[in-house]
Amino acid sequence: MIARTLAAFAFLGLAGLAHAGPAVEAAAKQATNWHAIIMFLIFVSLTLFITKWAASRTKTTADFYTAGGGITGFQNGLAIAGDYMSAATLLGLTAMAYSQGYDAYIYMLAFFAGWPIILFLMAERLRNLGRFTFADITSYRLDQGTVRTMAAISSLVVVVFYLIAQMVGAGQLIKLLFGLDYNIAIFIVGILMMVYVAFGGMVATTWVQIIKACLLLCGGTLTLILAYTQFGFSFTELLTKAEAVHKLGARLMAPGSLLADPITAISLGLGLMFGTAGLPHILMRFFTVGNAKEARKSVVYASGFVGFFFNVIFLMGLCAVLIVGQNPEFFEGGVVGGKLIGGGNMVAMHLARAVGGNMLLGFLAAVAFATILAVVAGLALAGAAAISHDIYARVIRKGQATEKEEVRVSRYAVIGLGLLAIVLGIAFEKMNIAFMVGLAFGVAAAANFPVLILSMYWKGLTTRGAIWGGYGGVISAVLFVLFSKSVWVDVLGNKAALFPYTQPALFAMPIAFLLAYIMSKSDTSPRAKAEIDAFEDQYVRAQTGFGASGASH
Repeated sequence: MIARTLAAFAFLGLAGLAHAGPAVEAAAKQATNWHAIIMFLIFVSLTLFITKWAASRTKTTADFYTAGGGITGFQNGLAIAGDYMSAATLLGLTAMAYSQGYDAYIYMLAFFAGWPIILFLMAERLRNLGRFTFADITSYRLDQGTVRTMAAISSLVVVVFYLIAQMVGAGQLIKLLFGLDYNIAIFIVGILMMVYVAFGGMVATTWVQIIKACLLLCGGTLTLILAYTQFGFSFTELLTKAEAVHKLGARLMAPGSLLADPITAISLGLGLMFGTAGLPHILMRFFTVGNAKEARKSVVYASGFVGFFFNVIFLMGLCAVLIVGQNPEFFEGGVVGGKLIGGGNMVAMHLARAVGGNMLLGFLAAVAFATILAVVAGLALAGAAAISHDIYARVIRKGQATEKEEVRVSRYAVIGLGLLAIVLGIAFEKMNIAFMVGLAFGVAAAANFPVLILSMYWKGLTTRGAIWGGYGGVISAVLFVLFSKSVWVDVLGNKAALFPYTQPALFAMPIAFLLAYIMSKSDTSPRAKAEIDAFEDQYVRAQTGFGASGASH
């Protein structure tokens, strides 16, 4: 019944995508981009075929959550890169490089800095200790019910706010790039995400992410090569010409407004760095490989792909300073230096059109939409795992649920999250989504990361410490963002912010660590002593992988 219903919705959504062009043109005042729509339909057809194939292989919980644990390090590295490189990476950071120069590179470095932490501190232990979700690790020697519930709640907070940001971004993006209505775009993304995850589980999600990562890397690289040819592949020539015309002049490659407020800059850096190491959909990917060696390979490959792409989009932004920024065709009213057609985030798309015509523009637009689909699918799977594996199977059913029951609950959870994402995406259409992304990274850095890293490395962590640290991180991160200017003033309309900074990590992370430490050290109960003694067994498994689940096929 679920399969038939979702299939019907999927084809209805595709029909809407194919036939909604003319009606939308008048409302959005944007020509329908048929190149992008045709290329996106090709992508969707391919991924739906993969989903059908994956559905025949998805029978057990291991298949659904981790693709049977049989993904190679190279494949998983590509999939992680696909999960991490969102449409905001392509559009937002290219636009930031175009307008702010070197500040964009500092921002990218903060994003990138989380990967060495994952590689050297977490990847091996994640694979050896966990099975399906990071709550498997935090609750390894602690109380299963309370710790899993806390970890699942913090995961769902991150997932829901990240989903809202992706869905609203999808609607606005497709409105600009495809000439489609916002609500139609939200509907299509939500339905396709439900189909991918509910039918194909991690197998389908992984291959959607791999295909999308390859398309994004190829599309971005091709755009850069075509743009770079205009400067003889000389970075010196590009930089000299860009500095001559840019409003920042010689300061184009110098730190600017991003570091004007050191506290906000440090807090932002901490949030991006440790938030990456606490994102549930990224952490979940380490359980899809066969062993710890493949987990380490995953991070190395992912770091290479992400680092390469960051350099590509930074150079695209600099090329756009000259190719887009000096061409009146891309400005409203033909006034160079005025407002870009479609808004500031359209720099990458305008550059693609300038160097490759409508065909490259259509390809990059389709890739941007595919990017959102892949990220949303990964988020939905992480959220479904938290609901079905942590809350339903381990807390409610006390480990007595059958694999068939758990997979069924996972699929219902995916449908529920998909419908919630559609509703929230429509409801938040007019709101600034920047605070949602900040909240997602802030909660991941302040709630997920402290408890996770302490559970792996600190012998003294107890259940009471984990609960206080986890909930303290979640609540403080949410409150700091709520009371900041981005929400308290810009969204809720109050006169002054109660919290002077927009990034919560610098303040919420110490609260989480401190609460976990104080409450663990002050816990002298027999249960706490048993949990501390159990660390030795956990340490052996973390180092050797002895007893860890292997690939099912």
